[in-house]
Parts: sequence; C-alpha cells; structure tokens
Amino acid sequence: MTWTFINSYKSEWIKRRRSLASWLVVVGAFFTPAVVVVARLAHASGLPKVYASEGFWMNHWSTSWESMAVFLLPMGVMLSASLITQLEYKNNTWKQVHTTPLRYTTIYFSKLAVILTLVVAFFVLFNVGIVISALVPPLVLGDVPFPGYPDVLFFLKENSYYFLDCLPIVALQYLISLNYRNFLVPVGAGFLLWVASIGVLRWKYSYIMPYSYTMFNFLGASERGKAIIPAVNFHWIAVAYFVVFVVVGYVLYVNKKVKG
Repeated sequence: MTWTFINSYKSEWIKRRRSLASWLVVVGAFFTPAVVVVARLAHASGLPKVYASEGFWMNHWSTSWESMAVFLLPMGVMLSASLITQLEYKNNTWKQVHTTPLRYTTIYFSKLAVILTLVVAFFVLFNVGIVISALVPPLVLGDVPFPGYPDVLFFLKENSYYFLDCLPIVALQYLISLNYRNFLVPVGAGFLLWVASIGVLRWKYSYIMPYSYTMFNFLGASERGKAIIPAVNFHWIAVAYFVVFVVVGYVLYVNKKVKG
C-alpha cells in the first residue's frame, strides 16, 4: 500500500508540470519580497536607521506578511488547489485514471498530498524571499548595515501557524474542484468565501469562516484593531475544518457515480 501510494504521488507530481500551479507558487512566493526590495531601494535615505534598529526582523516579517496573509496566500492556495485538481477534467483523463489498478483512496490522497507539497514549497520559497529581500539593500547600498540574526524559532512557529490556518482552504477547494468540471466554480466559490471572511472580521463569531484564519494570525500579531480576534484557539479550528472537509470530500468522491 505504501509503495502504491508513493508511485501514485510521483505520477501526480509529474502531472503538475502541465499546470500553472508550480509557476503560481514561485511567482507568488517572490512577489511580495520583490515589492519590498523595490520600495526600500526607492526610499534608501531612511534605511540605515531602519536596519540598525533592534526590531528590524520583526518589522520586516510583519511588512512581508501583510499582503500575503490577507490576500496572496488565500488566493494562491485557492488557485493552486483548483488547478491541480482540475487537470483531469482539463485533459479528459479521469476515465484513464480510474482504469488503473489504484484504489480511489490512493488517488484521492495522492492528489491532496501534491497540493500540500506545493503549499509547503510556497512557504519555503517565501521565507527565502523574505531573507533575500532583507539582505539586498545592504549588498547594494554601502551605507546600510547588515541586520542582526533573526529569531528563527519565532519564524518557524509563525510559519507553522500560517500553514495550519490555510489548510481549510486547501481541503474545501479540493472538495469543490473534484465535484465540478468548470474551473470557475471552485475559484468563484473560494473567492466569495474569502470576501465574506473579510466582511465579517469584526463579528464576534467570525472564526466560523474557514477562510479567515490567516488574517486572524496576522492581524492578531500586528494589533491593528481591524478584527475581533477570537478567544478560542482558531488554529485548532482550522485543523478541525481541514479534517472535516477532507473526510466529506473523500466520501463524495468515492460514492460519486460518474467520476469525471
């Protein structure tokens, strides 16, 4: 069973080359760091003071995550999950997939594993971009000092939180994409849920929205007062949503009479 899953995963990983998901991950990961570099080089006069401050890495982290947590990460996960799942519909190959000796369970979870791998790759590349964007100004401008060492444990903890917080988006987009041939359906549904999540951020029960947790994580740390941060542990709620959506998606997929 293990080797069957690994081989199925490898096959799905090769298929992902025919989609825009990989390019979306790379471009999305480096977009914000690139903007940060351009903005800082355009206002170079104040950089020596910025880089000399003790809180440089925390400020840099917050600046880098601002647009990512609220917009780019939810939208990127939404599009990547939909693109990977819709490959079989696009190429009209679902029947071919189901004629293989693979169990539905193996097919379902190998596709999900590829999507999760892309999400992990996105986080890795984005963090590389954050570090590079911090080092470019000192390398280019002679009067800007190099920053001190970042708090690696803090960054790892925050990355793990953001990863957990985007899991409901992965699972729900996967669920919807498996059940609709039209690519616009999962993307449209995800976009509406994302907009709704933004709209209810100041509602005390906004934590029931599965697309809101990356926003909570950022806004709670930045203390900007733009949201009512729930007293409950929304990271665990995100994990619970993920499990529920994965199970529901699996049941729907296995019991679907016409698969593709």
